[in-house]
Amino acid sequence: MKKFFIVFICAAMLAGYTSTACAIDFKIKGEWLMVFGAGQANLINSKRLGDQRQTPTQEHFTAAQRLRLQLEAIANENLSATVQMQVGMVTWGKASMGGALGADGVTVKIRQAYIDWMWPDSDLRTRMGVQFFMLPNKAGGPAILASRVGSVNAAYKINENVDITGFWARPFNDNYTGESKAGATYDQGYLDNMDLFGLVLSLKYDGFELSPWAMYGIRGRNSMWNNGNDPTLTNFGTAGNPVFTLYPYPALMDRNPADPYTNHSTSKTYGSMFWAGLPVGITAFDPWNIEFDINYGYVESMGRYNAYKGAVSRENLKRSSTQRQGWLAKALVEYKMDWGTPGILGWYSSGDDGNPKNGSERIPSLCAYGSFTSFLGDTGYTLVPWHDSSLDYSGTWGIGLQLKDMKFIEDLKHTLRAVWWGGTNSPSMAKYMGTAYAWNDGWQNWDGPYLTTNDGLLEFNLVNTYKMYENFTIYGELGYIANFVDNDTWDKAGARNSSFQKQDAWKVQLSFLYSF
Repeated sequence: MKKFFIVFICAAMLAGYTSTACAIDFKIKGEWLMVFGAGQANLINSKRLGDQRQTPTQEHFTAAQRLRLQLEAIANENLSATVQMQVGMVTWGKASMGGALGADGVTVKIRQAYIDWMWPDSDLRTRMGVQFFMLPNKAGGPAILASRVGSVNAAYKINENVDITGFWARPFNDNYTGESKAGATYDQGYLDNMDLFGLVLSLKYDGFELSPWAMYGIRGRNSMWNNGNDPTLTNFGTAGNPVFTLYPYPALMDRNPADPYTNHSTSKTYGSMFWAGLPVGITAFDPWNIEFDINYGYVESMGRYNAYKGAVSRENLKRSSTQRQGWLAKALVEYKMDWGTPGILGWYSSGDDGNPKNGSERIPSLCAYGSFTSFLGDTGYTLVPWHDSSLDYSGTWGIGLQLKDMKFIEDLKHTLRAVWWGGTNSPSMAKYMGTAYAWNDGWQNWDGPYLTTNDGLLEFNLVNTYKMYENFTIYGELGYIANFVDNDTWDKAGARNSSFQKQDAWKVQLSFLYSF
């Protein structure tokens, strides 16, 4: 890796130089990001399980940085290759990240590496390799998939208004470490691939955009496992960002270690997945901007597991399905004015009906990046661990007001938001969750807080952007979440004699970005 990084730097030094023999142009891009933040992101102040009481601990201040360098080797307009590397994120003082005294941690990694090429005498353009891939979306960001993944994309331009794109992506393969039996390991790498196939039709006219898409996937029965008893693949996560939300109830499935989730014992070799979306953008009525987006997702059941309504006992057992399917609709209406852009935003996602026997009714996702807000969502440059705690809209509804890009001083902009997050899951689901604080188990891990129709969160954002120089921008952010989770609803989940004390969350953050 170190040798590769040296080669990268040498190539960067030659950026802009054209070799006479090879006629290859090199272009380099990059960004340095420094972030300083303070906050309290945990929505629980303390919790109790039986006689054991726990107070969540978290540092209130963090400093971190990240460097990205991208090199393009361009042969001509029909052929090029790109590699992007990243140093960090580096948390200051953390040895494993290279931030401690001496700064010798291993932090260099390849983010993207792909080839762009075009079929001769045609309008068919192909990109293959590890690349950032995002499904079409409007109003609140991608709700299904937005991540780096190995894939092949082929886009054909039918005419100046219509494009069609087909793709194959492989998010997971060869990660299953096998199952240990009698001192030996079996089935390592067996049936652990996940493959996605999709089509996107892009229609663009003056003042109107429409991009219907559909994606079908298959996943092997071992594709989401690290080993014989871990269905979480936690090593695929990045700080605060859920990688997938395919399982129906992570908190529920982890309730009883002595009675493990039985997905791994399914007789099926592969299971089907399907998603579809219809994002629409309308700017024909300037200065109005109207966006809406409809999504549907389905993941086939791959085995069953034991859910318990109340205490863990045979009398309370309900054999439950791992199927998950649901839908999401989101919208944004804005009116652009000289001093800023006021707007109203909202969404509604299907929620669980209270019966785990028929699976989950929340929409599944592979890597969602909801961007309506900047605390429970992802809208800015940040690295600290209390950001982006939930990027997924599943099982929630919301409505909010925002004043975007308010400008009173040259080069300084402000965005102010107030958004209510409500739940669409049945309150009776609390009885299956095992502990009164299970609603918080997904926080910064899976789907975010599990909200029932009795629960709510009120989020406030103030994001300031100051463009000091052409290539240097400073971001200042304030975030606050008022906690309105219903105590009475979750007290019913106290099958293990559990309780919790809730609290509000807040953050203050300052980011410095130099890009070229």
